[in-house]
Amino acid sequence: MDSESCNSLSPNPHVFLVSFAGQGHVNPLLRLGKLLASNGLLVTLSAPEIIGAQIRKANSNISTDEPTPVGDGMIRFEFFDDETEVISDYDLYILHLEFIGKQKLPELIKKQEGEGRPVSCLIYSIFVPWVCDIAETLHIPSAAFWIESCACFSAFYHYHHGLVPFPTQAEPQIDVQLPCMPVLMHDEIPSLLHPFNPKPVMIKAILGQIKNLSKSICILMDTFQELEDDVLDYMSKLCPVKPIGPLFINPKVSSSNISVDILKADDCMGWLDSKPPSSVVYISFGSVVFLKQEQVTEIAYGLLNSGVSFLWVMKPPEKLYSSKPHVLPDGFWEKVGDKGKVVQWSPQQQVLAHPSISCFLTHCGWNSTLEALASGVPVLAFPHWGDQVTNAKYLVDEFRVGIRMCRGVAEDKIIPKEEVEKCLVEATCGPKAAEIKESALKWKKKAEEAVALAGSSNQNMQDFLNQIILRSKVKL
Repeated sequence: MDSESCNSLSPNPHVFLVSFAGQGHVNPLLRLGKLLASNGLLVTLSAPEIIGAQIRKANSNISTDEPTPVGDGMIRFEFFDDETEVISDYDLYILHLEFIGKQKLPELIKKQEGEGRPVSCLIYSIFVPWVCDIAETLHIPSAAFWIESCACFSAFYHYHHGLVPFPTQAEPQIDVQLPCMPVLMHDEIPSLLHPFNPKPVMIKAILGQIKNLSKSICILMDTFQELEDDVLDYMSKLCPVKPIGPLFINPKVSSSNISVDILKADDCMGWLDSKPPSSVVYISFGSVVFLKQEQVTEIAYGLLNSGVSFLWVMKPPEKLYSSKPHVLPDGFWEKVGDKGKVVQWSPQQQVLAHPSISCFLTHCGWNSTLEALASGVPVLAFPHWGDQVTNAKYLVDEFRVGIRMCRGVAEDKIIPKEEVEKCLVEATCGPKAAEIKESALKWKKKAEEAVALAGSSNQNMQDFLNQIILRSKVKL
């Protein structure tokens, strides 16, 4: 399919993806878009202009004028004006985005038909569940895209339907037993489900996605059958879940160099090339988590005292907060020398695949969790909030690829340098390091098998593609 066919009536189905304004939302949706396009579809990735502007600034290869070839199909970008310049409060922004989006998005979707590319399917991610209402009004099939684990999906599903007891204000510390899952302590359930959750609009938005599942033809998940076998089997009896991940290692996705990082990645691969195999600790807390300065200082001293080499992603604070940029202790670099490197942002997928990486000190967001597992890299689990605390539980106790460093916001404490040093040493040398590395490599192999031609995720994706193509032909 060439670019001319994208601007004229075409039998190729057009799938329209809608993302919330967040790095951790746009990235997995782009991966899904590239996979769909590589199979011959025309794909449009749409998101609020506030993140569109950041994406264009950081990526010279992103064009909103011409579609980009990906495999047998094409991908294009079309951002919609969300009438805001700064996200000052995520709860308020979610409400604002729904109000604006319900006006702007139908116009944008109708415009596609007028330009010769009618939309065959709408796919939406977390925090924008109202997209399926638009799809229903416009008589377009829709699919939900779940960007967290199936374990977290089960937690939200059972919470929404009141199927099992969860912590309450009267009993805030009860354990939660979900079907086909290990018992979760009160600080291991997704923190948005805790009674003292300070983000009520976020939980309402996620539960809105659960509430609207009956309007979607399926729920696509960036996970894989072998990773969450029992809970996926159980949830598939309740709703049409389709695990199609890990998307980032799918050969059809990884072969395309289109990216939507909102910060330009620093060059660190040459530095990694100079380091021995399995010698560098990679440290990153994702695009949202911003540690207290006291915690950064303790991590810095822990690194110094452990003597390990490290690559540390230390992103600048978001403008809407009053936080100051992190600083390292006086004399830090004189003692570290060339054993350490700090960058503002990194090409994380390439970093985790580099042979010099020994382990990953991570906030345990689901994107980072999947990237670590599929790269065969052990983790030091440093969760903060949301699904991160549940992912940390699984990484350490179920997948057995990590060592826990903290328990997240419920614990609310600074991890001292002595504990940081102890965990760094344990994860990089000795019997525990060998044990978690062996487990990590097993998951790497299973992930690769899942996205291979005869793999479980690839088969699920083919089933979904067939659904879209069939529905598109019926509509024509």
